[in-house]
Amino acid sequence: MALGVVATLLVILLNLPPTTAARLKLVFGGIFLPLFGLTSAGTSFVDDLSLRVLPRRTLIEQVRKLEQENHELRLTSMQGRAALDENIRLKQQLSAKPEGPWQWHLARVVGREPTTWWRALQIDYGARQGATVNQSVVTPQGLVGRISEVGEYFSRVALIGDVDCQVTGIVQETRDFGVIKGPQSTVQAGILEWTALRSSPDVMAGQTILTSGEGGVFPKGLVVGRILDTRSVQAGLYTSARVRLSVDLGRLEEVWVLKP
Repeated sequence: MALGVVATLLVILLNLPPTTAARLKLVFGGIFLPLFGLTSAGTSFVDDLSLRVLPRRTLIEQVRKLEQENHELRLTSMQGRAALDENIRLKQQLSAKPEGPWQWHLARVVGREPTTWWRALQIDYGARQGATVNQSVVTPQGLVGRISEVGEYFSRVALIGDVDCQVTGIVQETRDFGVIKGPQSTVQAGILEWTALRSSPDVMAGQTILTSGEGGVFPKGLVVGRILDTRSVQAGLYTSARVRLSVDLGRLEEVWVLKP
């Protein structure tokens, strides 16, 4: 009998006009919707009650666990950003590889001298990779220095301006030769002194200093920097100029090593 009643109701419902069926849906929804709301409220009440019943020690442990997970996520995010920045920087280095008839090896800066850190640094390129003393170290912007000491896996680089890194420079515009020396104090880091081998009145601010190729250490034509100003020394016998380096030696992270 029950099955018959259900079947009869189904037949009637299926044959009802659309407007009547819609009204029935609204009626049934109004009847059962409060029951759904009560069910949801009951679930939320049970969850709140379970949290209140938990011991204080358990809650503290959960909070500490969440704080630790948050800290780990922040560290992971920072490492991811650092890796992304390094990836972008390396792509820029590879796309701006120095031009010239030489072979190049890309090396990372892994250490700096703690006192006069801007005069020397250490790179992850040693004898195992083919490093030798006097190999030139550069960036796409210009000269950095030369390898002064070689270890098995690491090498020391004497930066331009250091006493272990003597450079003869030529003015690109006038072809005057001169010797490049380090600054008188660390306050002038990034600014070197270029002294011509003779009086050179045509040398002036804005001109470019390149490596001359003399001495057999640095190849000819590497950019050293740009002249800031000039002056006459020793009663006009020589011309001296302050030169701002084209490479910021304090911010190096990767460098190119010239391989013969």
